[in-house]
Amino acid sequence: MKPAYVNPPAVAGPVHGFRGVICVSFGQAESLAPENTDGLPQQDLHFTSADHESLRQLKSVIASTYVGMRLVLAGPPADIQAAAAVAAECGLVEEEMMLLGQGSGISVVFCGHCHTKTPSFQGPGSEVHCQGCATTLAISGHFSRRKAAYLGFAAHAEESA
Repeated sequence: MKPAYVNPPAVAGPVHGFRGVICVSFGQAESLAPENTDGLPQQDLHFTSADHESLRQLKSVIASTYVGMRLVLAGPPADIQAAAAVAAECGLVEEEMMLLGQGSGISVVFCGHCHTKTPSFQGPGSEVHCQGCATTLAISGHFSRRKAAYLGFAAHAEESA
């Protein structure tokens, strides 16, 4: 466990041992930091999308923090969910994160058959073709925070039996 830092420094960029509020926005989202940070310093990050490089940078910033850090994620749901999954991999728990989704945007469907993630404008209750195995997937209402995706399963499996 990382030690608590008694007097957090004023932060202009990523600083080892940061303990405060990190506000991350994606796309067109503006930083939507809480107005009251209880006197903790605030660090703002902005990325175009939650691509491999931006998630790597976020992971690096989180790795250099101390216990007590809070994370605010704002932007399209698929981006903030991907960032929340990375934060969870780094050890943050749900109570340490605030997700502020803006707009409907693209959701991600995780194929339970080939484990491919397929982007989709469809929501739960709809169907999408998996980009990995071409199975027609029914999009369930189950959302995995760990996978940052809705679970997809073979839509017409019972009909072919």
